Parts: sequence; C-alpha cells; structure tokens
Amino acid sequence: MRTTVALVEKPGADFELTDVELDEPRADEVLVRIVAAGLCHTDLHVPTMLPAEMMPTVMGHEGAGVVEAVGPDVDGISVGDHVVMSFRSCRECGPCRAGDVGYCEQSLLLNYMGMRADGSTTMRRGDQTVFGSFFGQSSLARHSLAYADNCVVVDPGLDLSLLAPFGCGFQTGAGTVLNVLRPELDEPLVVFGVGAVGLAAIAAARGLGVETVIAVDPTEERRAVARGYGAVTLDPTDGEAPVEQRIRDLAGGGAAYAVDTTAIPAVVLQAQRALRPKGLLVPLGLGAPEYTIDAIDLLQTGKVIRSSIEGDSDPLTMIPRLIEMRAAGSFDVDRLVTTYSFDRLADAVADVTAGKVVKPVLVW
Repeated sequence: MRTTVALVEKPGADFELTDVELDEPRADEVLVRIVAAGLCHTDLHVPTMLPAEMMPTVMGHEGAGVVEAVGPDVDGISVGDHVVMSFRSCRECGPCRAGDVGYCEQSLLLNYMGMRADGSTTMRRGDQTVFGSFFGQSSLARHSLAYADNCVVVDPGLDLSLLAPFGCGFQTGAGTVLNVLRPELDEPLVVFGVGAVGLAAIAAARGLGVETVIAVDPTEERRAVARGYGAVTLDPTDGEAPVEQRIRDLAGGGAAYAVDTTAIPAVVLQAQRALRPKGLLVPLGLGAPEYTIDAIDLLQTGKVIRSSIEGDSDPLTMIPRLIEMRAAGSFDVDRLVTTYSFDRLADAVADVTAGKVVKPVLVW
C-alpha cells in the first residue's frame, strides 16, 4: 500500500515527508493507521548514529492509532481497535519470561536494526529499500506495521494525541519512579533535566505523594512546569555554591534518589555527589558514550548507580496502569503535550530542541 512517512535520507538529514510503499501485514503483524505520534529525543539522536548503509530510514516509536488490518496469527487485537504502540520484545527469552521485557535478548534486532527479525524490510521507494521497523513501528508515518507484543488496546473514547507519549517517554520517566526507585514518600528525590522523561518522573513521584522533589534544569520555562507539580527547582547556572551542595542543603544531607535525563557526564557526576549515603541514581539519557564516576565517593558511601530501559516497564501492563493513574488524577501529564500537524514536523523539532515545548506530538 502507498503511504506517507517522515523520511531521514542520510545521517544528520532533516525529516522529509514523502510517499513510500508499505508491505501488507504478514501473519503476525498489525496494520495501524496513525492518528498521533510523539516526537522523542531518540528519534532525533539515532539517525545521527546510523551508518549510511541503513539509510534512508523512518523513525517514530510513540505511535497511537486505529487498527486497519490484523494478521491471522495475532490474538487480542481486532480491526477498529485503538492502540498505543511501544517497544518490541520476543516474549520467549529468559529475561522476557522473567518479566524483564526491556532487557529482551532480541531487543537490538527487534527495535533498532531497521528490518524485521528475518532480515526483510517493510518499505520501499521505487526500487530503493527504506529501512524502518523502528521499535517495531516506525510511526512517524500515516501507517505503521506493528505487533501484538508492542500494541496496547485502549479505550476508544480516549484522546490518542495525549496517550501517544505513554509508549516511551512518559513510560520511561514514570516507570523509573514506580518500578526502579519505589521511593519512600518522606525521602527526597532529585531529577536532573526536566524534559518529557524528567517531568513524567516528577509527575509520577508527586502523584505517589513523594513530599520533596527537586528539579534541576537551566530552562526557566521547564522549571516553571516542574513547579506546577510542586517541585522545588534549581537553575544549575545560577548561584555560587555547586549544584550538588545546594541539593544536599535542600534535601537535608542529600537526596535519597536521583534521576538523570541529560546524558551530560558532568551532570551525572553532580547527581552522584548529590546523593546521601546508600542513595540510588538512575541515569536515563542517551548521548554520551562514557560517564565519569567519583570512585572514592561511591566506595565510601554505598551509593548505587544503575541504568534502566524504559523504566523497567512491560508496556502491556505499564501503559494501562499509567492510563488508570491519569484517570485518577495521580499522573497528570496532559499539560506536557503540544500538538503539531505532521506538515509542521520541522517546527516541532525546532521547538523541542530549543526547549519551548516539553513533548511535541504530531497528528494527522
């Protein structure tokens, strides 16, 4: 079938709306007409890292839409269902059977290689191969091929433009708090970088009832959003004392929990040093290949630094949980979304890069 996609022609190139041929769904695939797709930092960063041999490609991994066709091997999803799409997992390997689907042994192949697990691609432009299958969806497009393991059926009365970011950014931030940190409500938590992931973490923490949440970000507009959740905010570029000292002062000796979304090595080091003894730091940002750790501080304080993929979430259970929390008023993230028509994709990229918006969502 012919459909429109946001194509990245070569490494570092801008998105370009163009038409391609998309395969009809195979026996295990689901064809989704995209209604809305969140734009994530990963969609901007990954194309700069891909080799030219994996181009042109189609990004997008926060898709939401309406099912138009279902392969005969797919269970639990029907034509007409409204779905939110997330990352893929095989559901068969050891980590998947243990419930750790984010750590699936086939994750690289299923989410990042631009093709199906059998090596075939789903799109072409004339005689040219177009790589896709990003997170098993490549949803910066009018239509997407997805799978039962990464499609979550949702109430058709819900606004898909508000639910699309639940597939990755909101799930990652909230899941890190709910699944990894599991904070004591009277213990302070600090978030470095309050974009979509950081603010989702703050929203989840405040929804749980965490009393002291500190948000660190150089952008006043984003600090203002964090204050709207009741967070104490710090501008890391303002003030004479080091950021970690200011956090220790606010948190009575240091934060019990820290989340970093910046991927800036110096900031991750600040986050480590801002912790109290036996505190837990979870770096989430994608970017820097290496971080510097204060080994003396680490070895003398019992602090823990651990990563998390998608907030250790299983989207088939976490997305419904977050939707229930949203309905109950304990995961208030609608305010973070700004919608753009797909023909304003360049504006969405510019605005989120400049920090003018938190979570751009493209809609058809």
